Amino acid sequence: MTTRDRSLAVLVAITWGLNFLAIYASLEHFPPMFCVALRFGLIAIPTVLLVPRPDVELRWLIGYGAGFGIAQFVFLYAGMSAGMPTGLASLVLQASAPFTVVLAGVLLRERLSGRQVVGILLAIAGLAGVAWHRSQTAALLPVVLTLLAALGWAFGNLANRQAKPSNPLHLTLWMAVVPPVPMLAFSLLVEGPERVGTSLATAFTAEALPALLGVAYTVVIATVVGSGLWTMLMTRYPSSTVAPFSMLVPVVGMSAGALVLHERLDPFELASGAVVIAGVLLGSTRGGLGRAARRRRKGAPATGQPATGQAGTTSCASRPLGPSTSSNRTD
Repeated sequence: MTTRDRSLAVLVAITWGLNFLAIYASLEHFPPMFCVALRFGLIAIPTVLLVPRPDVELRWLIGYGAGFGIAQFVFLYAGMSAGMPTGLASLVLQASAPFTVVLAGVLLRERLSGRQVVGILLAIAGLAGVAWHRSQTAALLPVVLTLLAALGWAFGNLANRQAKPSNPLHLTLWMAVVPPVPMLAFSLLVEGPERVGTSLATAFTAEALPALLGVAYTVVIATVVGSGLWTMLMTRYPSSTVAPFSMLVPVVGMSAGALVLHERLDPFELASGAVVIAGVLLGSTRGGLGRAARRRRKGAPATGQPATGQAGTTSCASRPLGPSTSSNRTD
């Protein structure tokens, strides 16, 4: 990976880590379910008008939008609205990686390597530590909701895997067409027309400015710019080269939460978080470097050169526990 592309990967991770602050600001004014509808509605309108529809089966497009777009963000926004700290949310959401691999093994019959199994167990142990500690010191519900968000993300990953888009970015953008209408209906039913109407009527006041900036950041910077750069990198390099940069997202998210919102994380939570990251990183590498070294010693060519075809054609089991080409993002 060139220095320029490595810098872009770090930039995307920073962008996605800061997005948790943007979500926090958005939820200070807009109801959580309506915020999801607003977020994706602002992406869906220009997408339908300007972006060609991806050449994938409709069921996978809907499945991707339902898992990644609806389930993930309904539970994430609900969890953060219920008191989940932004930094801890960015960490717990990494559970989507081991969830993806486990679901791929169960539903798609994809084989897991021993390294992936160990990584999954480590990540689960770390997440269990976070959940146990939270249950002793604070409400457990926000953690459970965020874990459900990670599970929704994982189901979205499987739909994206089955779709095999020729242009991953087009699928990423068209996925946003799925959530707005059902989420708006759900918001009106659960949060009520009065609450939604009040948030819209006061949207252009000075008090609502941080929320508007938060929504704009999420839509333009985190989704369009961040996802676009990530997709470019994933089509240029092997996923095992790019995916580990996603581990910077919770580092940025937790640091930003501490600096801006003065969130404090217990040393036990930090230690558990380190175990989660170690588990995901372990599952993200399948010993390719070691195998390449052995091949070089035997005179065989090394593997791991930049990918030349479209990403998204390998199985979940052969992918790392990190982001997929277009779906495993923290935006």
